[in-house]
Amino acid sequence: MIVRKLCMRQSRQLLALNRQAPAYTRYLSTETPVDMAVQKPPQESSTAAQNPLFEVVKAPRDVSSLGPRKQWRELEKRREKFNTLGSSVQESYDPEGLIRNPPKPSDVTLEMLLAAGTHLGHSTSRWNPQNSRYIFGIREGVHIISLDVTAAYLRRAAKVVEEVAARGGIILFAGTRKGQKRAVVRAAELAKGYHIFERWIPGSLTNGQQILGHCETKVVNALDEELPEFKADLADRPSVKPDLVVVLNPLENVVLLHECGLNNVPTIGIIDTDADPTRVTYPIPANDDTLKGTSLIAGILGRAGEAGQKRRLKMAAEGKTAYEPMTARQLRLDPLTGLPPPGSELDKA
Repeated sequence: MIVRKLCMRQSRQLLALNRQAPAYTRYLSTETPVDMAVQKPPQESSTAAQNPLFEVVKAPRDVSSLGPRKQWRELEKRREKFNTLGSSVQESYDPEGLIRNPPKPSDVTLEMLLAAGTHLGHSTSRWNPQNSRYIFGIREGVHIISLDVTAAYLRRAAKVVEEVAARGGIILFAGTRKGQKRAVVRAAELAKGYHIFERWIPGSLTNGQQILGHCETKVVNALDEELPEFKADLADRPSVKPDLVVVLNPLENVVLLHECGLNNVPTIGIIDTDADPTRVTYPIPANDDTLKGTSLIAGILGRAGEAGQKRRLKMAAEGKTAYEPMTARQLRLDPLTGLPPPGSELDKA
């Protein structure tokens, strides 16, 4: 019985050696010569000329015998040929596009706000009843902000930023949440304003002379050119205060909003469903938790400030100003009393 099994096993191995391979495995061999894979018989070439589905594959040209310049030209031809291969992507999502190139206020659409996630509010248990006029409805226990109201309030805030910039006002952008730094800096660059992205120091407005008294102040003309001859007259003047403050996260900057209220500084803030809209002068009802939404709103306000600055510089180039320029005598007067400082030359005169 052992001999029988041995014979059967040997006979199966011999049959397997003499058996022909399946038809589909014959073309998978890697031992096929290169010339056979590239060149085609004459009868197939005539078929390829008649049928456009067939393509004659030509062997690459040997450029080793050519000079360096001709080799470079052959290489460039191959690159141009292979560059046409593959798919061409017409439109792709750029996550940094809202920061590098933000849209203008006139280009704001409801689809843009919806894609940024500005319509999502907080849970219904965390809402502030004063935001009821901004809420469109409730979905799965979450308040939905009306985008029609958001677009209208955003355009109004952009108009305020543009007019303040056109009159030479100082605009301060504040956003202290993680991830808002680049959007705040970019908006300040466009509007030629100032920015805060780390922490608001309490007392910077109410006690600005002690906290910001060491900061350098300069006098510029209508064309933003520094006037160094007035630098000696700025020693006794108080610290400069902003004319408009834009806050991207009002909940974390309540102290800043309170100081702006004490100093009559108008404010613009993104108000979510859990925030108090009475804290800011010009609220923008939107989601303040999404970075894409806050970057979009900050970029739009920055574009508005840029338009105001361009309009102001254009008027200054024509010799016009949107404000009454101060004379040298008015610049030397005390801003609180309107009188010259005691002991100065103006006081003696």
